[in-house]
Amino acid sequence: MRSFDNIEALAAQKKGGEERLAKLLAEHNLPKSKFELEKIGDDRWLAMFTKCVFQAGFSWKVIEQKWPGFEEAFEGFDIARLTFLPDEDFEALTKDTRIVRNGAKIKAVQDNALFLKDLAAEHGSAAKFFADYPAEDQIGLMELMKKRGSRLGGTTGQLALRFMGKESFILTGDVVNALMRENVIENDRMSKKNLKEIQAAFNDWKATSGRTLNEISRILAFSVGTGH
Repeated sequence: MRSFDNIEALAAQKKGGEERLAKLLAEHNLPKSKFELEKIGDDRWLAMFTKCVFQAGFSWKVIEQKWPGFEEAFEGFDIARLTFLPDEDFEALTKDTRIVRNGAKIKAVQDNALFLKDLAAEHGSAAKFFADYPAEDQIGLMELMKKRGSRLGGTTGQLALRFMGKESFILTGDVVNALMRENVIENDRMSKKNLKEIQAAFNDWKATSGRTLNEISRILAFSVGTGH
């Protein structure tokens, strides 16, 4: 595994120089502070989980266009309301043209409302839980979201964390290819061993480069392809 300075130099070379790379990195917001994350309402976490779940394997543009309808149909993602959604209301949502009528994904909204409600009971608020969770153990957070949430495994949960402002990496194809090139992992399987090695590499690069996980993730992607 080479130094991150060398990886960053490779990314700059592929993107047309250091200034161009810096501009590309600046186009995305930096992670929010712990204080800022704590102030986000739990309903917004549910809204983002829902958006990422519905976008998975579907047209992001369509979901964005229909999003005001999602907010209306799910009543602003009121967690208390959605955790006790009557069967007839669930049936009505599967026929609601304001949203994408995917029964399994609609059910995931209620399941994730229950997940966030439980986190709030355990930690004061779900937002506080996510704010407090150490970035140095993102794989632990990913595993928890996969086990206790619904349809939040893979890049879906990673994207939700990134969009909410939690410092995070995203294991896109380009990032995984860069990790294999750097001999961090031998293959692209997301096994426990590989995930452990990935977290260790990101932590090492963060400590030596002063970059956030967001920046490291994007620079790795830029060093291979288009980035994210």
